[in-house]
Parts: sequence; C-alpha cells; structure tokens
Amino acid sequence: MSNTEQQFLKELDDKLWKAADKLRSNLDAANYKHVVLGLIFLKYVSDAFEERQEALLELFKSDSDDNIYYLPRDDYDREEDYQQALQDELEVLDYYREANVFWVPKAARWNTLKEKAVLPVGTVLWQDDAGNDVKLRSVSWLVDNALEEIEKSNARLKGILNRISQYQLENDKLLGLINTFSDTSFTKPVYDGERLSLHSKDVLGHVYEYFLGQFALAEGKQGGQYYTPKSIVTLIVEMLEPYSGRVYDPAMGSGGFFVSSDKFIEEHANEQHYDPAEQKKHISVYGQESNPTTWKLAAMNMAIRGIDFNFGKKNADTFLDDQHPDLRADFVMANPPFNTKDWWSESLAEDARWKYGTPPKGNANFAWMQHMLHHLAPTGSMALLLANGSMSSNTNNEGEIRKRLVEEDLVECMVALPGQLFTNTQIPACIWFLTRDKANGVVRNVTKRDRRQEFLFIDARNLGYMRDRVLRDFTNADIARIADTFHAWQRGEAYEDIAGFCRSASLDEVRKHDFVLTPGRYVGAREQEDDGEPFAEKMARLTRQLREQFAENERLEVKIKRNLTGLGLWDSRL
Repeated sequence: MSNTEQQFLKELDDKLWKAADKLRSNLDAANYKHVVLGLIFLKYVSDAFEERQEALLELFKSDSDDNIYYLPRDDYDREEDYQQALQDELEVLDYYREANVFWVPKAARWNTLKEKAVLPVGTVLWQDDAGNDVKLRSVSWLVDNALEEIEKSNARLKGILNRISQYQLENDKLLGLINTFSDTSFTKPVYDGERLSLHSKDVLGHVYEYFLGQFALAEGKQGGQYYTPKSIVTLIVEMLEPYSGRVYDPAMGSGGFFVSSDKFIEEHANEQHYDPAEQKKHISVYGQESNPTTWKLAAMNMAIRGIDFNFGKKNADTFLDDQHPDLRADFVMANPPFNTKDWWSESLAEDARWKYGTPPKGNANFAWMQHMLHHLAPTGSMALLLANGSMSSNTNNEGEIRKRLVEEDLVECMVALPGQLFTNTQIPACIWFLTRDKANGVVRNVTKRDRRQEFLFIDARNLGYMRDRVLRDFTNADIARIADTFHAWQRGEAYEDIAGFCRSASLDEVRKHDFVLTPGRYVGAREQEDDGEPFAEKMARLTRQLREQFAENERLEVKIKRNLTGLGLWDSRL
C-alpha cells in the first residue's frame, strides 16, 4: 500500500476503535467484540452489495455489442417505467451470486439499519409476508433481524453470524456505533483529496483484522485463543510460501493464517507476473476450531475477505472429532495452545496419527505435531508454533518422538523466537518447520536443492523491537531476514552460516547433541565487532575509567551530605 493508504487506514483504525471502546464500560471485552465485529460484517456485506449494484447499473445502461446485461431504454414508453425496470433488475439475486457477492435483503441493508435505528421503539417498520406489522423492538433486535435475513439468503453463512440481543446493550450506545460506521466511507474512500484504490473488502477486511488484535489485547490470556500476532503469522507464511494447493490449520482461531496466505498471493503477484484473482482459485483452505464463537469469527473473517473455506460441519475437538479425516494438505500451519494438559482420551490410545510415538497424556505438543504430519501431503510442508520445551524435553516419550522425527528426516528448520511476542503467554516459543520431501521441490517456479540429512537452525531471539511496555514485535526487515535466510538455504543461493544467528547442521551434529533442537546450541555466540584495540589495553583503560568514576561518586556524595547538613536536612553523626 502507498503511504497515503496506510495513513488513511491508521486514522480509520483509531477513529473506529475509539467509538467501539466506549462499549467497554457496558460489556466485557469477550462480549463486546461480537457486537462490533457483527456490525463490521453487516457494513461489509452491504457495501459489497452496493458496489455490485453500481456496477450492474452501469452495465444495464451500456449499449455495447458484447454486453449481455444491456437494458434498452427504447423498450419503455415512459422514463419512470424504465427507471422502475432498472430497479427491478437490480433485485435479481443471480446477478450477485455470479460475482460471488452475498445477497443482502432490503431489511438487512445498511441504509435500512441506519434509517430505522433512530425511530422510536414500537414504530411499525414494515409488514411481514403474512401482512402483519413488524415493529421496532430495540436497535439490537434490528441488527439481529438483519443478520438473520442475511443467513436465510446465503447458505454459506448459515449458523455463523452471532446475534447481539443477548448482550442487552442500550439503544443509544449501539446507535452511536452505527452512526460512526455510517459516517465512514468504506466504498471508494478519499483521503486528503486523493481517491484511494482500496475497495470496501480491503478496508473492512483490514478493520476486522485490526479489531481482532485489539480485542485480543483487551482480553489478555483469553484473547490468545483466537489471535496469533500478525508478525508471526506473516513470518510463517513468507517462509512456507503457500502459492497454490490445500492450506490447513487444525487450530485456526479466527483464521489469521488463511488471511495471510491470501495476502501473500496478492503481494507477490507482480514478482511472478500472474493475476492474483486467478491464482487464488488454486488455493483452498481447510480449518478446524473447537470454540463455537471463535469458529464463527473465522468464518466471518473469510467471508469478508472473499475466501472460500471449509471449516467442517461444526466446531469440534481436533483430536476427538477430526472434521477433515481424508485431507492431505500441501501446507499446514498452526498455533495451538501451548502445553495443553487435559487433551487425552482413552479412545486415542491406538490412534493411527501417532506414527512416531504416543504423545504424553499430560502435554499435547507432540500430538498436534503428529496430527499435522498425518494430514500432510507427500510433498507438503508445515509450520508449528510450540513452547521451547518441545525442542529439548525428554520426559514421557517426547525425546523419543523428536529423535524419530529427526532420524526420518522430517525436520527442516527450527526458529527460536524472542520473548514477549504473545498477548496470552510469556512462555518462550519456537517454530518447527517440517516437510515430507527434502530431496527436491518447486515453489513459485524456484527449485529447491537436495537437503536430506541437513537441518537449518535460526536464532531470532535478538530480533524485533518493543511495541509497548509488554509486547515485542518483528519489523518487516526482521521477517525478510529470517525468510530470506531460509529460502537461500533451501535453494543453495549464497547461503552462509552467521555466528549467533543461523547454522546449517548435519544429522551427525544433531545426534551429538542428543537430538536437542534448540538453535542456540548450534549457531554459537555472535561475533563481537573488532575495534582494533588489543584486549589487554582495553581492560586497562576500562579499569582506569571505572576507578575514576568510583572516585567521582565519592566526591559527589561528600558534597551532597555537606549541602544537606547546611540546610539542616542531614545529621552528620548518622
């Protein structure tokens, strides 16, 4: 995006978040996110519908040889008849479905919501199909009615839109939020007099993602269940390069990996000279999530982005009720809960997924890993965020599982992450990159070299910056450095070991370290910059400097005590 577009989105984020955050005094963060995100979704589908209407209106009026939509003015005697015919044609459902746009009934359109929300409770709004008066009960009821109408008209959205009446929000609070969204131009936005090239999908998709992150921060530990920090998701996607094929996340949260995969295709379009829209047809996403409200958040996130998805028939436990038992994915990415203790069931004792050893009943880390490997295609690659203990623990069969993964040459790269990256935990984390085929492979027309019995270790603990007092983040340069190192190693393109950062190790080296995969063991210490001063001379200089500072400290201390004594504020006998 251009700087102007970025600035527009930043100011938009701030404006909308301030408006939404006013609800915090009335609702917990875990609840008011559903109110706000529900309104964002309504605004998106309505804006997308209106954009399609505008495009259709132009087509109806355009007299060109290849325009099958053309509606001739000459077919109508009166102008009002022609205008009515145009309006009737705009209400034909098939025109929207053919463009992959959700059909929005009149009662669910944003203009209807805006106009009716200000009316007194009890006002007759319209008549139902049976001819009965439908009266306004509350603003939240009006929103719920719109959500219900949209679900009825779009089978793909059935059961995924969360109703908001249950939160008993005051009418004026909700009306204020509706007005804020109404005053904001999501379609054909203009900033500082410049018309931006952003569509409503781009803007509202960005806002939805931003709000997910803000709600995760507000909720703390609970927020981490549905949100993985954007920079970590971007790093994994940039390293795996999910250009085409099946993408799977068995612990998908709100679907951040799918959104980043979609962005990856768009951002790398120019490099490969392909049409992003056409290339996206070659990607299909599959996910699973146990939490019902998070499952809905993810489905809404995909709908706003225009991403086709298969999240199973329902929310379900990944281990006990696999919604994609026959799936073999080209890319698997996940950030499951770290060190989950209460995951085991005796029905899992002889599960076919435990090919490399039965995971410990008190820790699901290697259960997640083997579930993902089970669903990986013969040439597929995967990335898994886990607690650092997974790289070295030898308790309860974990060491044996890790040994088998290494011996069978499934592990490709290990990345150690800095602390304080997550909103929900301070546990140090790492990323495991595994693949079923280290002999070769082609990604985005680039051939990978034979990497069998070689392992790349990257220590990224010193990268990033403190975004605030408690959270660390990666810069774009940090992400590029890690991803470029990985790709150079994979492709044999001018890769070199860098002390303290990266090292390519052999199977024999990993064996010598007893199959412990902590990058720090392999990359060594960072090289210190040589300033040309001999060590002995530097030590003598620094020791002399320290002695002088101690002496200066004593001198100042005596002077301060003398001054305080003179003011009667210090007793020299103490």
